Amino acid sequence: MNDKASRPIELGRTYLRAIRMLGKERGLAVALASSSLVIASVQLAEPVLFGWVVDAVARGGSAGNLIALWAIIGFLGILAGVVVAVFADRLAHRRRLAALADAFEQAITLPLSYHARHGSGAVVGAVLRGTDELFWMWLGALREQLTALVTIVFLVPVALLIDWRMASILAVLAICYTILNLHVIAKTHAGQRKAEDYRYGVSGRVGDVISNVTIVQSFTRLAAEADALRGMTGELLAAQYPVLTWWGILAVLQRAAASLAMIAIFAVGAGLASQGEVSIGEIVSFVALANVLIGKLDQLSSFTVRIQQAAPALDNYFALIDERAAITDAADAKPLGRPMGEVQYDNVTFRFTGSEQGVFGLSFQAGAGKTVAIVGPTGSGKTTTLALLQRLRAPDAGRITVDGQDIAMVTLTSLRHAISVVFQDAGLFNRSIGENIRIGRPGASEDEVAAAARLAQAHGFITEKPGGYDFVIGERGASLSGGERQRIAIARAILKDAPILILDEATSALDAETEARIKRALDQLRKGRTTFVIAHRLSTVTDADEILVMDKGRITERGKFSDLVAAGGLFSRMVREGGFSEPTPVESEIAPGDAAGMEPPPPSTRR
Repeated sequence: MNDKASRPIELGRTYLRAIRMLGKERGLAVALASSSLVIASVQLAEPVLFGWVVDAVARGGSAGNLIALWAIIGFLGILAGVVVAVFADRLAHRRRLAALADAFEQAITLPLSYHARHGSGAVVGAVLRGTDELFWMWLGALREQLTALVTIVFLVPVALLIDWRMASILAVLAICYTILNLHVIAKTHAGQRKAEDYRYGVSGRVGDVISNVTIVQSFTRLAAEADALRGMTGELLAAQYPVLTWWGILAVLQRAAASLAMIAIFAVGAGLASQGEVSIGEIVSFVALANVLIGKLDQLSSFTVRIQQAAPALDNYFALIDERAAITDAADAKPLGRPMGEVQYDNVTFRFTGSEQGVFGLSFQAGAGKTVAIVGPTGSGKTTTLALLQRLRAPDAGRITVDGQDIAMVTLTSLRHAISVVFQDAGLFNRSIGENIRIGRPGASEDEVAAAARLAQAHGFITEKPGGYDFVIGERGASLSGGERQRIAIARAILKDAPILILDEATSALDAETEARIKRALDQLRKGRTTFVIAHRLSTVTDADEILVMDKGRITERGKFSDLVAAGGLFSRMVREGGFSEPTPVESEIAPGDAAGMEPPPPSTRR
């Protein structure tokens, strides 16, 4: 099958898939379809009754019974119309919100690589634009298109019962509309897809710039970014204009076909009437049926154009829904339970697709309640190593165990419940301070939230904010200082109270005095908990039970701080060259970390 011929079929498949999504409310959908059938029947009956009334009046007879029948049929049509008008909207709104929730849930479960590849703006666009188009498609189908389709299917046979010669004109008109629509669909399919790609590019660009508005303003890129966006919108228009031209031509050709059909009906009807083969009432019925047919064909044609426009957005929505997470639970996965926290890496290797970067042959053990620090140059594999523990990535070889259980065979939810992570980027939501802390444990009481904030040295500044714990912090915590953001993230981790802790440069935004205060709280918190630390500051690695030194994805050194300094290797060189700062009096020990395992961290250039 050639490509042009397959495009209407692809469009039909997309449409049918969208319609099948109404199946969860099949009873109401069937009731609405039945109401549409009633409306279609009324719209077919009225032109016929009109002709009968005209003929009855022309013969000088009584038309009272016909008019009464017309009134009854019309009343039934009104009732069916009320049902469709009220319940079609409600059904479409409910299903749109359900589709939005499904897409949102799917998006937040997909791996970082998916979001990094597509961009947050494009993902948000796929969700919102896709569900909007689904809504309008459902509403159009339930309110008008089913009625139009049924009317067209049964109109031609009704017309044939009156007169086959004039009916053939209506049949030819319907065929012309169909051929014109199929032709324009074939001509515009690729162009509309190209235009939609540009539209998502614009959406992604806007999201990217707005999320980095501070950088744009600081580097005086206002004009440059505005010009770049204008250039992208120009490309969008250049792609869209040819499609719009075809749709305009379609409208003109369809109007011309409708006009010629009406002229032909009048001409043929007048000729047949002059020979006494049809009555005036039958001509009136045919003209009315022709107007009904033209109206319904125009409706379906407009709907077809709308589907054609919506198809790329729907395809993107369905592509998101169909995307399968790279890491999923095994068929026989079991909950991890509350582990003691012994973690072991056994010859673990992971390589990034299409790259020589990754981690190779990692073997080490972190005993329950012990602290392991991971250090090394940027790009050495520190963050990737701990991403494997959280199953944000899956190893290509080897295995990781927690209390002897292979984490590939436990449920993701139970594994991540057992791990808390504090990232270098605090990762806060545009919600209240209390809500951000409570993400660590949604069912926590106000007293428990406040207790966690006190341990994180955050209660003092929180109570000084307007509304205290109800203070809304802005997007990514924009209304807070860097230290305040980090202390809320640490409070979130303390509240989660997981047996395994990861601290990924978590104290980097804190001054030395605040860090020392938080360190004392974290020292208490980490008792009996396995702690992993990624850090560059000497204060956060000096008293680790073991330090792993990584370079180019491999562990090149391991041991205690003093032993590694004396060994004269990479770690010693990092200390000597300033890779680690000397501790100040208030930095007495390490604050290795606590960490709150929430959502995966944003894509990082550090691996």
